[in-house]
Amino acid sequence: MGLKLRLLAAVAAAVTTTLAVAAPVTVAATDPFYTYTGSTPLSSIPLGTVLKTRTVPYHVAGIATPVTAQQLLYRTNNAQNQPVVNVTSVIQSPASNGQAISYQSAYDSLNPYDEPSKVIAGDQDISKIINLGSFIYSAESIPLALLLQLGYNLIVPDTEGQTADFAAGPEYGMTTLDSIRAAINTPSTGLSPATKVAIIGYSGGAIGTDWAAQLAPTYAPDINKLLVGAAEGGILVDPAHNLHYVNGSIVWGGVAPAALVGLGRAYNIDFTPYLNDQGLAVFNDIQNQSLAYILPKYLGLQWATLLKPQYANDINSIPAYVKYANVVNAGLAGSPTIPMYMSQGYLGILNGSNPLQFGDGVMLATDVRALAQKFCASGTPVVYTEYPLEHAATAAVWAVGMLPWLYDRFAGKTAPSNCWITSLLPSSSLAPETVH
Repeated sequence: MGLKLRLLAAVAAAVTTTLAVAAPVTVAATDPFYTYTGSTPLSSIPLGTVLKTRTVPYHVAGIATPVTAQQLLYRTNNAQNQPVVNVTSVIQSPASNGQAISYQSAYDSLNPYDEPSKVIAGDQDISKIINLGSFIYSAESIPLALLLQLGYNLIVPDTEGQTADFAAGPEYGMTTLDSIRAAINTPSTGLSPATKVAIIGYSGGAIGTDWAAQLAPTYAPDINKLLVGAAEGGILVDPAHNLHYVNGSIVWGGVAPAALVGLGRAYNIDFTPYLNDQGLAVFNDIQNQSLAYILPKYLGLQWATLLKPQYANDINSIPAYVKYANVVNAGLAGSPTIPMYMSQGYLGILNGSNPLQFGDGVMLATDVRALAQKFCASGTPVVYTEYPLEHAATAAVWAVGMLPWLYDRFAGKTAPSNCWITSLLPSSSLAPETVH
């Protein structure tokens, strides 16, 4: 590994222990780089247009490394298809092979300060950087250093947008695709409009990866023709199903309120009329927090205890919830036209999640099977693999397995598929939710 990349990986590894005990923060994004000040209305600016650029030292938890990143402010859409701006970071490989990987981070946070671009850029106020949320992307810098050493240029979008719309899948997909547009059309990134790109991500990163792959044929056909494939693992498919799966989970119970806060923020849903006093307290507490803060604080949470009695037994009695639960159900979106590499664990009982449901503790394997089957039925080449592991452990085997698959996709080899096996696996129904 090159000296600069060894240093980057070493810094990322060194800060892991320190960050694990750091306190969470609640701060708003104030850096002027993130604000568009032009006179042309955003609605009149094409998607993916770059509005500002800057080059910054690559930071890991506030510590500068010798590696640099170019950051781009670009035009995209939010979850409601309104014009907004967002930031992506491009890191050139010192041994560039001319190819790019768009890496969607699993930063999973309701705090805008936890966006990868802010962690990468660093900050003078160390209290804004050393926190549990920024730890997630800092830790991800270790495997990213390997990808850079292998010659791949990296594109790292802030998938949740500037308002940290956690779990709003369609927004993740649009910010990812427009990020690629911005990167390949900016000559100083070392990329070009002909650059071949793969999209990858695990867990929260799989939300952006999956939605980008599904939306690309219609939202960004210009980018779709450049995509060689998508590799994803620990995949969120139908959040309404996950809400019930994690209910009372020893590890993942706190995901439920976090997803509801993210859904409410993304689509302007006011959940407060449906919350009891405990629910209001929890929602207020997590407004600007990451899962790294939320999960350990709300171990074993049962989301029904946050709702008023008339809604506690049936969340589908809340019409706005039902409407937008369907909007973020990937099973109701289109299928990709690019090869897919999909991995999923199924030993969620180790996380204390419902033993009667088949999943990794937070993501349902039966849902992911159904999504893979949907893709297969549309003619998409899919390699789908399951592992007898829980969510975090599956990430490692997914990462190892996808590397040779990615190499072959960039090499132009015929994409493999195990659809015939996948079609035999029992799966969930991904039908729309209905109001009760």
